[in-house]
Amino acid sequence: MIESQAIIEEFCELVCIDSPSRHEAEVNAFIRERLAEMGLESRDDGAAERVGGNAGNIIAHVPGVAGAPTVMLNAHTDTVQPGCGIKPQVKGTVICTDGTTVLGADDKSGVTIILAALRELLSEDLPRPPLDVVFTVYEEGGLHGAKQLDYDDISAELGYVLDGGRNMGVITNAAPSACGLSWRVKGRAAHAGVCPEQGINSIQAAAEAIAGIPLGRLDFETTANIGVIEGGAATNIVPELTVVRGETRSHDEDKLQAQVDRMVAAFEAAAEKHEAEVEAEVRRSYTRFRISEDEPVLAYAWRAAEELGFEPRTETGGGGSDANIFNERGIPCVILATGPADVHTVNESVDAERMVESARWVVKTLGMIATGTA
Repeated sequence: MIESQAIIEEFCELVCIDSPSRHEAEVNAFIRERLAEMGLESRDDGAAERVGGNAGNIIAHVPGVAGAPTVMLNAHTDTVQPGCGIKPQVKGTVICTDGTTVLGADDKSGVTIILAALRELLSEDLPRPPLDVVFTVYEEGGLHGAKQLDYDDISAELGYVLDGGRNMGVITNAAPSACGLSWRVKGRAAHAGVCPEQGINSIQAAAEAIAGIPLGRLDFETTANIGVIEGGAATNIVPELTVVRGETRSHDEDKLQAQVDRMVAAFEAAAEKHEAEVEAEVRRSYTRFRISEDEPVLAYAWRAAEELGFEPRTETGGGGSDANIFNERGIPCVILATGPADVHTVNESVDAERMVESARWVVKTLGMIATGTA
């Protein structure tokens, strides 16, 4: 039986292990020890060098009912900052932070849920399909672990990413495409008090470009943001170089490209006006996906949610996750809720009862897949 106290204890152990992106070695060792205790062999897929970190992705295989489709279970092991020195506070079944760090429930709630579900499946010898269990690194900031996963060792035909929202029964079945953009605006340095007219202010040119770009929620499918500006050396120097980084996302590829074009054109126009130079870089971050309600991966999770008394519904996501990469690689995946609230903030919390429900949801879903009863 999956119990909240055991969930609390394992989750707290996980979040007390620092694992900012590209520094997941210690928490991965913990996870592999827990898998070994269940009798499961696991391996590091060697992605550390490819992602520039100190650990690769964890891959484990669990045998299951012959003839059933192989299913992937996934969560990521890295956390955002401030995420070192986490001191979880347990209040009943709710776990929160001490107000100085994030909690790391994104995505250590997902890790905890997968471990609990596996323990239940194996200890009770419950029906299950063959499983590819994948714990990815460096998800935050670019989905790098999933991009560099050793897919030669993955045979999954469908998958569930445990990296979702608060309410049980919510299945994220769609997410947008995204592009990252950066610009290097080069002006000309000059003394700001003696001869400013000899300079070209790169910050001013960049500012005018940004002011001409529509940002925020552009429509129900599309967003854009400028997130980083770096420039200048001192207040008495006309700044020669300014670097700007931003992004845009959309569920519609034509809208995405149109916004990319607008953002690039705005910088080119501002640079020309101020006689500055600009170099633009556009990078595809990830590609959209949408899973229909009649696809097996969604239908099984939906039926399992109903069986457990949840109210299943689909949700269109606004962010990227490892599910984007897996879908792009031809593995139909949806995202299941794991219970946290206010993620990526110092107010983050998670209710262990929601994690228990999520683990039960995983077990029920896998049982239905193994027996073909959805």
